[in-house]
Amino acid sequence: RLEEEKKVIADDIKDVYAEAKGTGFDVKILRKIIALRTKQPHEREEEEAILDLYKHALGMVSGSE
Repeated sequence: RLEEEKKVIADDIKDVYAEAKGTGFDVKILRKIIALRTKQPHEREEEEAILDLYKHALGMVSGSE
């Protein structure tokens, strides 16, 4: 029974993303935003700091950043 409920929920989520895509939203970005919302603020800040550090080390940071 739980597996059936899980599939129904997954199908509902898929429908929501399909509807969002149909109205012009970038689903890949929506998924990232939702993933970020599940994290605590300090976790997001730490990830962003590490990402910035790696980007800088790879020369991916422009002069304006």
